[in-house]
Amino acid sequence: MADVTDYANLPDGPVVKGKLSRDDIMMRGGMLVIALYLVVTLAFPLYAMLSKSFSTYRFDLSQYEFQVSDENGVFDGTVLNGAELNAQTGAIDEAELSTGSDGRIGVTGFFPDFSFRSPVMYQIRNTSDQGRFLVGSTLQDGTDWVTLDSNTFRRVQLRPVKSTGFDNFVNYFSTPALFNSIKNSLWIAVVSTIVTVTLAFWFAYALNRSCMRFKGVFRLIAMAPILVPSLLPGIALVYLFGNQGMIKELLFGASIYGPIGIVIGSIFFTFPHAFIIISTALAISDARLYEAAASLRATRWRTFWTVTIPGARYGLISAAFVVFNLVITDFGLPKVIGGQFNVLAVDIYKQVIGQQNFEMGAVVSVVLVIPAIFAFAIDRLVQSKQVALLSARSVPYQPQPNKRTDTLSFIYCTLVGLFIVGILAVCQFAALIKFWPYDLSLSLNNYQFDKMDGGGWGSYYNSIKLGLLTAVFGTAIVFFGAYLVEKTKGFRTGRALFQMFAMLPMAIPGMVLGLAYIFFFNNPSNPLNAIYGTMAILVICSVTHFYTVSHLTAVTALKQMDREFESVSASLKQPTMKLFSRVTVPVCLPSILDISIYLFVNAMTTVSAVVFLYSPKTSLASIAVLNMDDAGDIAPAAAMGMMIFYTNAAARIIHLIVSKGVLTRTQAWRTR
Repeated sequence: MADVTDYANLPDGPVVKGKLSRDDIMMRGGMLVIALYLVVTLAFPLYAMLSKSFSTYRFDLSQYEFQVSDENGVFDGTVLNGAELNAQTGAIDEAELSTGSDGRIGVTGFFPDFSFRSPVMYQIRNTSDQGRFLVGSTLQDGTDWVTLDSNTFRRVQLRPVKSTGFDNFVNYFSTPALFNSIKNSLWIAVVSTIVTVTLAFWFAYALNRSCMRFKGVFRLIAMAPILVPSLLPGIALVYLFGNQGMIKELLFGASIYGPIGIVIGSIFFTFPHAFIIISTALAISDARLYEAAASLRATRWRTFWTVTIPGARYGLISAAFVVFNLVITDFGLPKVIGGQFNVLAVDIYKQVIGQQNFEMGAVVSVVLVIPAIFAFAIDRLVQSKQVALLSARSVPYQPQPNKRTDTLSFIYCTLVGLFIVGILAVCQFAALIKFWPYDLSLSLNNYQFDKMDGGGWGSYYNSIKLGLLTAVFGTAIVFFGAYLVEKTKGFRTGRALFQMFAMLPMAIPGMVLGLAYIFFFNNPSNPLNAIYGTMAILVICSVTHFYTVSHLTAVTALKQMDREFESVSASLKQPTMKLFSRVTVPVCLPSILDISIYLFVNAMTTVSAVVFLYSPKTSLASIAVLNMDDAGDIAPAAAMGMMIFYTNAAARIIHLIVSKGVLTRTQAWRTR
């Protein structure tokens, strides 16, 4: 017993940590490389944009001094300070002292008796090296006196000094036109979300809870809006309800240019996103719950509210936040059909492209990011609380034929399908007629893109190139990164940080990301400045923008593979990369192909993420639609939009064919 007691009182030995293998080091190193890619292409640009929003320019009148001569041109030595003169005359209001980088203020207002015909002479100088003023177009940044006659003095303009502060945000929220954009964006997003989720729910319910015919056809129709840029429904609505629209009378005098058009167009392009999520939620119902409801003699209406809705609530919440995010961050549709109804995304475009006010553009971007991140965070919180609805004993729900339900479901799906197909048909019709509404004869003149503004056929080929490069490089980066974060042993902190960066792109609007790239990559001191204006930056932006969904798809596929594969590989002393290439990739090939087609389609249709980044040599088809619409070439814009649709549809078909052939060989194990 004494010996046992002695052993029990021995001090603890040293903690022995397992030695990292060569494969472990390689995997951690690979994860760090891809994490560095996300930091450089996401975190650094966002930081640059945030810094720009706090970069203010302000007139410091105390940095300027003046002297005024008599009518004989003789100066008596009296020095007048700019700040003191403004305090006496009130020429410049305090709010006007805060300005943009290109702000200018004339100085003649400081002298009430000023006349450009007067023989009086003036002298002006900077009191510090930071002071600057213009005489005509000549910049004066020294501290020496500059003597000017009255006629020249009226051309003097003071320039602001760069500083840091909240002035940009104060100016934004004190400008009613800009501040109203927040209310407009939120209102549009909420209304569109309610209508879209409602329509998508009943569409998904009809397909999952009835025995109606042509379900496959309706599913294909519901997915069609994903294949077109968000500008296209706006063009179709102009032809339908515009000033010379086909059926404008149905609006009873209301204008399609504004909230009505934005809401209808938003419903069109967000419908498939909501449908996919809700349909997935409805597809995993347990038939035993419905049998229990029937045995308790619950009415169909009561069963709907106590069984169906609770079972699909997480899908409904997720769909709502996805739609909200898509609508509030969309730029293309409000730009085409918004009219004078300002929203946040269009405000960013106007501030940057229209007024060259990059600081205010950054401020609007920060404001836009807040509701986007808020919606994303709530969605992730709700998803984290979701519990499994199916167990090993669950019985998949199978709808029973019911003539009344099936007929109503078919009628409803037909109406929704006609809305979707009708929008696309109107665009195709507009692309083929010569001159609406005066010459309705068919022609291919609108496809002569080389004669239009927007980049010609070159922009279309650039989009295909962008789509292919994004699909190839994006799939490789995303899947390899997901593999590393999922299969790396230990390194919990590093993996958690990687996951955080991988999820961040979902919460960043494309317009914000594109503007952030301007501030970061267009900086001459940045070593990566060389890629600005090239196809490379468009590929990088597209991969980063659509990273999160692709990452989640890859992680979901990898989680289906047991970790025993790695254990067996290690026991056989096989390198990890051999396991990756010969086992992991073939098993996950369906998800890899899904990621590639997802990246291709989105790269073809994106507008907001690349609208600030393209150059004349890298103009894209989606941007060409925007530019042609701006130039009044609406029919050619519709034609280019339909070219994007047909290209994406062809890519989908090729994807299905290739998938079927490849998966027949690599997925034979699933049928054993």
